[in-house]
Amino acid sequence: MPDTREAAIARLLKSYQSYYNITLFEDEQTPIAARCDFFEHSEKYVISKRAELWSADCEEFLYILDIPHLTLESYEKWRDYVYNDGMSRIHVGPGHMYSFITPVFICDCCDEDARKVLRKCHIYKSFRFSLHGWMDYHAAVVDLGKKRIDANRSGHTVAKSLKKILFSK
Repeated sequence: MPDTREAAIARLLKSYQSYYNITLFEDEQTPIAARCDFFEHSEKYVISKRAELWSADCEEFLYILDIPHLTLESYEKWRDYVYNDGMSRIHVGPGHMYSFITPVFICDCCDEDARKVLRKCHIYKSFRFSLHGWMDYHAAVVDLGKKRIDANRSGHTVAKSLKKILFSK
């Protein structure tokens, strides 16, 4: 596992660059180091593209946050910010299948109460009774001091991929 937050972020971005559209942030006012956007469009048609049977759009907005010490207050503040920003980016409508909003907190240490609240976090929203898809909120924290990765229940796949990326040589 990398020893510094900068090294962990660099390793994540290197791994994500072939799958995500990455926007780097160098603003001193925000701990968001990068936002990684993923878009997928699938469709099925008969003979001609005008005879479309179905289409599905999937999106993911993954935020990498560089926070030296994650407290409960900072977690709640940035959880709400990421949720609101991600919701403003979702393209809801016919054909929208699902969207994921995923903050990944990279920190040197994490308070236990922040870790507990993150693990219990459950945010889910369906659009028009799921006819226009749904949104699920995945959250993960990488605690470099304890060499530990935790996630909420929806984010267990994010934690699994973070472990592969950060713990492999």
